[in-house]
Amino acid sequence: MNVSDATKIAEAYSICREIARAEAKNFYYAFRVLPKHKSDAMCAVYAFMRKADDLSDDESMSLEARRAAMAAWTAEWRASRAAVSSDPIFTAVNDTQRRFGIPDELLDQLVEGTTLDLDPQPAGTKIVSVTNPVSAVGSAQVYESMAALERYCYLVASVVGLVCIRIFGYNDKRAEQLAVDTGIAFQLTNILRDVKEDAERGRVYLPEEKLHEYGVSVDHLYSLAAGAPPERRDLELLMGIQGTAQRLYWRSDQLIPLLDKDSRAAMRVLVRIYRRLLDRIAADPAAVFKRRVSVPDMVKVRILSVGMVQAMGARIF
Repeated sequence: MNVSDATKIAEAYSICREIARAEAKNFYYAFRVLPKHKSDAMCAVYAFMRKADDLSDDESMSLEARRAAMAAWTAEWRASRAAVSSDPIFTAVNDTQRRFGIPDELLDQLVEGTTLDLDPQPAGTKIVSVTNPVSAVGSAQVYESMAALERYCYLVASVVGLVCIRIFGYNDKRAEQLAVDTGIAFQLTNILRDVKEDAERGRVYLPEEKLHEYGVSVDHLYSLAAGAPPERRDLELLMGIQGTAQRLYWRSDQLIPLLDKDSRAAMRVLVRIYRRLLDRIAADPAAVFKRRVSVPDMVKVRILSVGMVQAMGARIF
């Protein structure tokens, strides 16, 4: 690699870091305790995902226009694998892919996950008519089963985990399934946090089979998002999903010791923040129908401080 190429790659990583610093929230806390070359790689992957998400979620464009924009961006990215790109995000993510041996298949699945919301009816979902008091949408896209939801979680979260552990480093194949399970735990946490926001966008990620199990209809879920007081069955539904996520977080405890020593603190930071978020939801599940539950910044800073001490210790000893 000549000096010009090295400078271009360094500049590309710097741009990705600025994107991650501005947008990544929980993830950026974990990035900061990694060695710089791994932190740079994580920022590149995040910036790549952020761009795809932004194209997918840009409601200033029609669904058809977003699909066209995403198809053009994806084609440009795939072309950049074999040629020099002027896009700094592509430059950084391609360097990350080469440096850490990330397979094309995983990055393709990463893009597939970000484009699911552009599909009018992804596999495993159904469209249900609703009396919808929280938006102008007269129907909801509902996942039919936990199996279908787990496939969704795999594409939008577990694939991210599989990319991350290649950057973190591991030598035991067991780490891959543990990363998949941890990703599902993260996404179930997001789903619980975003129940109200998702309903406003015409989407229900709490699977229909679970709604039936607890006697909750999609119409009733929408009334909760509009401000109706939750009943015992509603809270039991949320706590059932919360219990599944909590059990999956135990898989992260098995994953962390399998990662390279200099990456374990980063994974601990991320898991602790998400577990704390799930704990806050469990403490007041009704809150998810009123607002977006979050972990206070000061709590995140304390978790980060512990992670930094652990990271420094890992590099010294």
